[in-house]
Amino acid sequence: MDRYDVVVVGLGPAGMAVSAMAAHMGLKVVGIERRALGGECMNTGCIPSKALLRIAHVRHLLARASDYALQGEADLVPREPFRAIAESLTYIRDKKTTAMLDRVELVVGRGSAAFVDPHTLEVDGERFRAKRIFLCTGSLPAVPPIPGIDTVPYLTNENLFQLEKIPERMVVLGGGAIGCEMAQAFRRLGSEVAVVHMDPHLLPHGDPDAGALLEARFRAEGIRVLNGRRIRAAEKTGGGIALTTEAGEKLEGDALLVAAGRRWDFSALGLDRAGVAHGPKGIPVNRYLQTSQRHIFAPGDANGLFLFSHAAMQQGMLAFMNSLIPGPVKLGFRKYVVPWTVFTDPPVAHVGLLERDLQRQGIPYEVLESRYEDYGAAIAEGVAVGSVKAYVSRTGRVYGVRIVGEGAGEMIGEWGLLIQKRLRIHNLAFLQHAFPTMSFLTKRVGEGWLMNRTRGAGMRRLARWLCR
Repeated sequence: MDRYDVVVVGLGPAGMAVSAMAAHMGLKVVGIERRALGGECMNTGCIPSKALLRIAHVRHLLARASDYALQGEADLVPREPFRAIAESLTYIRDKKTTAMLDRVELVVGRGSAAFVDPHTLEVDGERFRAKRIFLCTGSLPAVPPIPGIDTVPYLTNENLFQLEKIPERMVVLGGGAIGCEMAQAFRRLGSEVAVVHMDPHLLPHGDPDAGALLEARFRAEGIRVLNGRRIRAAEKTGGGIALTTEAGEKLEGDALLVAAGRRWDFSALGLDRAGVAHGPKGIPVNRYLQTSQRHIFAPGDANGLFLFSHAAMQQGMLAFMNSLIPGPVKLGFRKYVVPWTVFTDPPVAHVGLLERDLQRQGIPYEVLESRYEDYGAAIAEGVAVGSVKAYVSRTGRVYGVRIVGEGAGEMIGEWGLLIQKRLRIHNLAFLQHAFPTMSFLTKRVGEGWLMNRTRGAGMRRLARWLCR
């Protein structure tokens, strides 16, 4: 039996963060991954989906610019997008990710790890014992219990990128991030697309107005959107698949993408043998990311709290640091804000409290909004859709921000820092933003808050007195 300082189970974003940090600090580390290095994010999630979105976006832009008679545009879009993406993934995995973990002993593709006891794991007959164990096992795509779904050939993010060609018609079950991103990507790549889901608006984890803006774009691009629908049955047809809603609507396609949430399966891991509590929605952790066994940590999707790759990376870093430092100065992961972005066109990003959270909690707030349609650069660049909207207290504390529009994912981090460090919004007004970037809309929101403070009669009297 080999003994280690650290055993990491799962080499996705959280597991790679733990492994790289621990090995860099000179610890003896073994990383176990039952499938491919990089986990879901690298192989079947964030990276390939963004690559497909980029290919679709370029194709869409070229189609819009056809009046300019561009030459050689076909060469800019891969004829076989899935093969091109696979080649990129192989390069990233073999040349970049592997180099990042060059000091880690890797156990990849040999099967699932299973606990023998609280300090020992076994893989393919080989045992690994460690003082600290990190469970970074992620999550899996959920498939709703729809009658007939087990008889239908469906796609999830796990096999979507193994397609050989773009289907002529696609039905997307789910209006969240994955469903929306892939619906737009496949529509722009030539598919007829319909999105159906049970929630009242697209992106149900965000504010309704963001979902409405995105839905308007989808409809303009020819994507059929059915909100608030429950599926009564799924069936295989001669030409592909069909879903029938409880209202009697029938959606037919050559392919069905199921993007309806996530699930967890810890059966192979044998958590009971390690005394680690777990449930159907993940492994419970305390604020330091420790499980019921204090030497075992569960950062990332495994704990079921924030299902984002960047949250997993952050939690992996914090969990490792907490495994080394004493109790009084450990780092509670909940004090760090978690922004998120959906990479549609326009993209949607959010950080902090939603407007409905503020209303439910009875917190007074002021809405500040800066619209792309009022900004010359956005108009000139043809991206005058959406807005930056902030929910702010009378004294300038920022509760939450949602951005729909060009550059949303790049701009949301600045707002996250403002919220996390409890800085007031006037700091944005006095921070110079490069012009004419889309981030200038952020500055305009800060300026709007200052202007609202000067509208009172008292401030006007003071201004007149100062001008004497």
